[in-house]
Amino acid sequence: MLNYFELFGLKTDFSIDLAQLSNAFQQLQKTAHPDKFAHASSQEQLLAVQKSATINDAYQTLKNPLKRAEYILKLRGTVMPSEQASFQDNAFLMQQMELREMIAEVQAANDIDAALLEVRTVLDSEYQQLFTQLQQLLNDDTEQSNQQASDILRKLKFYQKLQLEVDRLEEQLFDD
Repeated sequence: MLNYFELFGLKTDFSIDLAQLSNAFQQLQKTAHPDKFAHASSQEQLLAVQKSATINDAYQTLKNPLKRAEYILKLRGTVMPSEQASFQDNAFLMQQMELREMIAEVQAANDIDAALLEVRTVLDSEYQQLFTQLQQLLNDDTEQSNQQASDILRKLKFYQKLQLEVDRLEEQLFDD
């Protein structure tokens, strides 16, 4: 299996140099871009398209912290629970319900800007705490820490979805 980190000449680590990633991506795309193979055989053109697509997929995976974490966990053989799998963490589920209520209450708030700011502040703070835990667990790289990291990753994806809901709500409220 192709290792995306190796493709870009990076150490397999959660903390990566995004500028180095971007530079490596641009160099690889220059050599594999399908336009360079416009006069080549159809087989070579197809291979160029496939290689370019692989480079793009690898880049998109590594530049996004949550996708990168998931990729690292897969490389380590950690079984990722599906997003539909139920959480065993009831406190987290209750917290998610409270956050959804908080988001729903924004529309009825007297000061919508302040309510949105409060929701964003809470989401950002909790996201950052989990993200810091994820980084530490990935750095520890034990079977147990990798499994815990996969649970944290699922939680971070919930926060990401909530942030998107807040973005949509804000657009809806201010586009009228």
